Amino acid sequence: MFELPDLPYAYDALEPHVDSETMKIHHDKHHQAYTNKLNAALEKYPEWFEKSIEEVLSDLDALPEDVRNAVRNNGGGYYHHALFWKMMSPDGGGQPERVLLLAIESAFGSFDAFKEQFDQAAATVFGSGWAWLVKDESNNLSIVATSNQDSPISNGLKPLLGIDVWEHAYYLKYQNRRPDFVKAWWSVVNWDEVENNFKS
Repeated sequence: MFELPDLPYAYDALEPHVDSETMKIHHDKHHQAYTNKLNAALEKYPEWFEKSIEEVLSDLDALPEDVRNAVRNNGGGYYHHALFWKMMSPDGGGQPERVLLLAIESAFGSFDAFKEQFDQAAATVFGSGWAWLVKDESNNLSIVATSNQDSPISNGLKPLLGIDVWEHAYYLKYQNRRPDFVKAWWSVVNWDEVENNFKS
């Protein structure tokens, strides 16, 4: 069965950009709930526990129809949050190293232009969802937004960097000011992890 991963840092490690109480609720309650519901959905089909979450989400059509939607939603939530914690760091912020920076500049014109387009994608997700920097099989970079817990991996795209813009990710500190949350979040982006995702 799938297990809730530990946070790679203390709840308050990302202060003041992401507050301790939000991190505690986000990880211990929301991520745990996705984990529990994903496991519950697959209990009737235990052979799916032999696959990685990436394999499951990459082939949703192969899932039994009666659990497909539950796995799409909760499997996406499980997977995205497992990525999200590692994409942030108390030592984050700044810019990526040369290899990824050059790829971003090639794809978007400049690092600042990339951030502007990413901010726009994050700010304009209607309702709940995510904004992502992704690459395709040819290593081409693009920015996509997904609704709810729909995953880029289900469309053949590898997530490199993502921001959760569900209200539970920011509402305690930022209330309805999602753009303020996105702006602050850049200060904790773990570019080492993003670059690892890009190279893998």
